[in-house]
Amino acid sequence: MRDCIFLLADKNMEATFLGFLTREKFYLSLGISNFEFDSTEDLIVDESGSDPGVYTRAHEFLRPYQKTHRYAVIALDNAWEGSPGVEGIEDNISKNMLKTGWDKNNFAVIVIDLELEIWILQDTPVVEQAFRFKQQNVSMREWLAQKGLWDIGMSKPADPKKAVEDVLKISRIPRSSAIYRQITNRVSVKRCQDPAFQKLCSTLQHWFPFDGGQI
Repeated sequence: MRDCIFLLADKNMEATFLGFLTREKFYLSLGISNFEFDSTEDLIVDESGSDPGVYTRAHEFLRPYQKTHRYAVIALDNAWEGSPGVEGIEDNISKNMLKTGWDKNNFAVIVIDLELEIWILQDTPVVEQAFRFKQQNVSMREWLAQKGLWDIGMSKPADPKKAVEDVLKISRIPRSSAIYRQITNRVSVKRCQDPAFQKLCSTLQHWFPFDGGQI
């Protein structure tokens, strides 16, 4: 039986998770023991690329994997029309998963509030390089503050998707899932304090506790 199946809402989220899970010795950066991960066997994406799709059909997507995987991670955003909120999303998906036979200790619902971009925006050269940000005498963080998109003193922007869109526009590059993967493949995991990401880390740490003996 394989270790963990990841069900994700769209291609950007897929790229974000792949950035983390394919980086060299990723398990050490996440503070867990090594577990087997293969992007072709352990990761699925809603073909419609929608958070509501995962919200309503996560249990259906994952039903075939009950016999092949020990654990399941379900990840989606909270920012979509009709969303019942973080707790509502978690409760509904969890109830459906339990009804189809998943053990409550063997799956985790990760709801990002508001949007995935909250995970990738950090005040670091790694992020600037990924976005090809090159404004004279100002960092990307300072530029976003000047635009009113990332208040000084706040760890994250209030509207992360808008911040990303404006940076892409000023850098004259198209939105690409490759940018998300490039960032999460290199950026410091410890700098991301978003509650949903912390829940993901703590869940993996519980399922795959670090044994201290791996290199």
